[in-house]
Parts: sequence; structure tokens; C-alpha cells
Amino acid sequence: MHLDKVAIVGAGMAGLAAALSFSRLGVACDIFEEADALVGVGAGLQMSPNASAILREFGILANLERVWTEPREIGLASGRSLRRLASVPAGEFARNRWGAPYGVLHRATLQQALLQAVEADPLCTVRLGTPIRGNPREALRELTGTSYPLVIGADGVWSNVRAAITNAPQPDFSGNIAWRFTVPLSEAPDWLPRDSVTALLGPASHLVAYPLSEMGVINIVAIASGISPGETWDATASDSQRRMLIQQFRAWSPEVTKLLSRSGQPTFWPLHQVTPGRWHNGSDIVLIGDAAHAMMPFAAQGAAMAIEDAFVLALEVEKATSLPAALSNFETVRAARAAKVRARGAFNRFAYHARGPFRIGRDIVLSLRPPQSLAADFDWLYGFRAG
Repeated sequence: MHLDKVAIVGAGMAGLAAALSFSRLGVACDIFEEADALVGVGAGLQMSPNASAILREFGILANLERVWTEPREIGLASGRSLRRLASVPAGEFARNRWGAPYGVLHRATLQQALLQAVEADPLCTVRLGTPIRGNPREALRELTGTSYPLVIGADGVWSNVRAAITNAPQPDFSGNIAWRFTVPLSEAPDWLPRDSVTALLGPASHLVAYPLSEMGVINIVAIASGISPGETWDATASDSQRRMLIQQFRAWSPEVTKLLSRSGQPTFWPLHQVTPGRWHNGSDIVLIGDAAHAMMPFAAQGAAMAIEDAFVLALEVEKATSLPAALSNFETVRAARAAKVRARGAFNRFAYHARGPFRIGRDIVLSLRPPQSLAADFDWLYGFRAG
């Protein structure tokens, strides 16, 4: 089935990837973004082979490879002792085993690459400063005079498009806080490798670090559980919130708490996920990315799942005999995939944040598993190819 044009609400990773996915099939895309400018927020992200393979299809991977870092490995270490526990090889190993590279880069780098590809595409139009409120079909028709056959809600965890779908997912605070900050490469401690992703595991918390070569820094995300953000919070951590961060890591190695104490001003982000629910209205509105399945970052797959969603949705629409059938098939295949990724994230959270005897057992099991064996656990995730 071929559509002449689709409307995409949201110009984040999911929305821009959706535009490129549909345009490569000859479908025109109008993208509507509430923000007046696309400013790179957040910090780093990990782009695993299941997503980088799609970026290759978009024609933007080669440019990203020039600026990102391909980590030598993804290592696990104890937050208490800094002792290495296990590792999964990446680098050339990832290219050979999963058919595409594993890279780490700043979120803004990826967003700009996607945006530049969209802006250079004659089938795509981006309209900034254009919020879509209320019934999206009516709002778009009033705004543009066009009745789009398909409206794609790519507007994140706080999606407005979601209100047009009965029994849609709803935002839910996860009970976890992400603290994000960077450290100049020249000031990073020796126990943080410059060429790898490192996950430090500790009681009720963990910390992930990796280099952002295009920024000259090491990106650090510290995630702690059991903290309520209260009714209001600010993205820039206050002095009291910084003390709360250090308190959460008090049982860790003094080297870690020293790093947290002297870091630049971290950002303080309560992590939200969404509950299960319907992703489409049965006819012409569908959710993708965080709007459909926002999940915790314990599997480092948020951006990758959004990119996969976009690519798969376009393929399902192309091959289906009707739009309702396409949306139903899309939800079926993607909900199953998202649930599996979410389950992996939940397992990682349990393992990463283990206490007492569970922590000891975890460390023993990890230390006994060779890197190739651990890599095989990710074949279903990193080896996925849409279509």
C-alpha cells in the first residue's frame, strides 16, 4: 500500500527516523515540532548494531563513524572495588558478529545528522514552533488544510497525540533518577578507560561511562533507585540534590565518590516509563518511540528502539493491503520486541543493583563467563534486522 503523504508529530530521534524511513519509500513527510529550535539535550548515547544498520540505510552512518567512538568493549566492574568483572567485545568484533558497528556519541550529534538528512530530502518538510494540540487530525487539517491518511505520534513520553488513542500507554515515574555529567578526557581518572564503555555496579545504583570523542569528554550517567523527585524538580541539580547523589553512592569506592564530588554541574532527570496500552486507534493514528514504550535505560536501547520503530512502521505500511492492517501488524511485532527489551532491562536492573548475597553471586557468575559467551546473549538484540 502506498501513501502520498504522512504527518509526523515530533522531531526527535523517532520522528526524524520516521521521515527518512517513509521518504526512502517515496512517501512525503511533514514533521511538526513544538520547539522553536532543535537543541541537543541530554548527553551521550550508545548506538548498537541493530540501530546503526538502519542509520546505514539512511545514508548517514559513514559521517557518524568519522566522529563517534567505537568502544573496544563493554565492560562490567564493581563499584565498590573497581575490579573488572566481565566484558563483551565490541569494535571490530561487533562489526563481524552483528554486521554493523557499535558506537557511542553525543545525542546532539545523532540528532543533527538525522536533521540534516531530513532537511536535504525534497520529500520532507520540518515545521518548528508548531505544537499539535487536541484531536491531531483536526488540528493538522486546520493548520495545513490537509487531511493526512496517517498521523504518527513521535512526541515522546509526554505525548499529546496519545490522547487520541483509547487505552493508550500512560506515563509513570520509575522510581529511578539519572544524573548526567561529563568529565574532560584530560581529567578523567585512570580507572575509566578512554576506549570502552564501562558499567560500574553497586547496591541500588550503577554508573555508566564512555568517551565522547567529538566533545573531548567522558560521558557519565549515574542511576540510583528509590529517590522521589517530589512535585517539582529542575534539570540542573541543586547543591542539596548533588549531596543526595553522593549519599546514594556512599558505599562505593572512594574514587567514585571523589569523581562525583568534583564533577561539573550534573543534570538531574527523574526517569519515566509508560504503562502498557494500545499504540494506534485502529485507523490512522499510531505511536512510535517513547510515546509508545518509553522504558528505563538499563539495556541502553531507547534511541535504538525508536529508530527500529520508525523503520518497521514504514515497511509494514508498504507491504500491507490496508492501513488498519499495517498498524495492527506494526503493534504486534514491535510490542513483542519492546517487551523483550524491557524484560532484559529489568533483568539488568536487578543484576546491576544487587545487594548482599545476590551481589556476591552475580560477581562470581560474571567472572566465570568468557567474553564470547556473554556476546552470544546479545545476538537477538544486536543482530536484529528490520525487514
